[in-house]
Amino acid sequence: MNGLPEPKKKRSKWKWGCLGCLGLIVIGFVFLVILGVIGALVAPPSTSPSTSAAASASPTAASPSPEETESASPTPSTSPTPSATPTETESASPAKSEPAEATQTAAAIGDSDAPEVSAALATLDTLEVKGRAPKTGYSRDQFGPAWEDVDRNGCSTRNDILDRDLTQVQKDPDGCKVKTGVLNDPYTGKTIDFVAGQGTSDDVQIDHVVALSDAWQKGAQQLSAADRLTFANDPLNLLAVDGPMNQAKGDGDAATWLPPNRSYWCPYTARQVEVKSKYHLWVTQAEHDRIKEILSDCPSAPEAEPTENGSEGENSRATEAPVKVNPAPPAPAKPEPVAPKPVAPQPVAPEVGVGGFPNCTAARAAGAAPLYAGSPGYSSKLDRDGDGVACE
Repeated sequence: MNGLPEPKKKRSKWKWGCLGCLGLIVIGFVFLVILGVIGALVAPPSTSPSTSAAASASPTAASPSPEETESASPTPSTSPTPSATPTETESASPAKSEPAEATQTAAAIGDSDAPEVSAALATLDTLEVKGRAPKTGYSRDQFGPAWEDVDRNGCSTRNDILDRDLTQVQKDPDGCKVKTGVLNDPYTGKTIDFVAGQGTSDDVQIDHVVALSDAWQKGAQQLSAADRLTFANDPLNLLAVDGPMNQAKGDGDAATWLPPNRSYWCPYTARQVEVKSKYHLWVTQAEHDRIKEILSDCPSAPEAEPTENGSEGENSRATEAPVKVNPAPPAPAKPEPVAPKPVAPQPVAPEVGVGGFPNCTAARAAGAAPLYAGSPGYSSKLDRDGDGVACE
């Protein structure tokens, strides 16, 4: 009986000890929860990547990035600037803008060049269209002495045009006569080495783009002798070309002859239109239709003309070279129609003997001047300067 109360006393101490431990745990847990809540309230809000992205897309100002801070001016900005949206950034990219600039440049070039072809076509429609007049009374002398120095610069027209159209030109000490040079021939597209002299000078000849005989049959009969002289020596109507090709052309117009080099058809026919308009000459219906067909198919490019370096527009000739002679006299005023005068009988030229014409007067009377070495009637005694071209 004396030992029973002691066990009951031990169980009571164990029971209160366990309850105390549980209380401490609960109190500690509550304390930790309170600390966590306080920490969450006190700590600054963090900027997550998603929050930053949203802020940069917002129309309100965002904090500058390190790169923006480094590149910014030291003076603080007083007004916030909204960040660019992704669409604005892409449109400002150089890679995106370059093709647009290239397109605009090409369009600008096309716009500035297009009126050239349109102008040629418009001028063509102003030319009178009718048939050829008879060739009666035509001779080379109707257009004055060949290669007259009409601009009074001391050099013949032939040498002026050779100096204009050839490259690598070498001249005589007189500063006029062209001795050597290189021609980029517009009619054939080939390169010709020119050397003045008997048997070589006629490799390069000066062509009248509108042939003298063709002009005579289409209005030049009504021009004065002075105007015809101007026409025959007008640099606009003259081109240095391949000699044999010039001979093959003869007095053909665009309806009957065109250069073998097709890339030169546009500048060639456009030049013919300009010459005929300047001197009030007409065209036949076939000639008009052929020129219009060619010009209508031309690309929108400037009218190609001879240049100093021998390059051409569609045939590497892009622009008219500065002519090294004084400007030709202005085009004559359109003459009033007059009744054709009776043509006096032309003197009968003496027959060409083995030695050629007796003199240049006889050669001109026969309509054969100028005479080229190797052609019928040529004689070295008529070729005073020995360049292979007599009775110039």
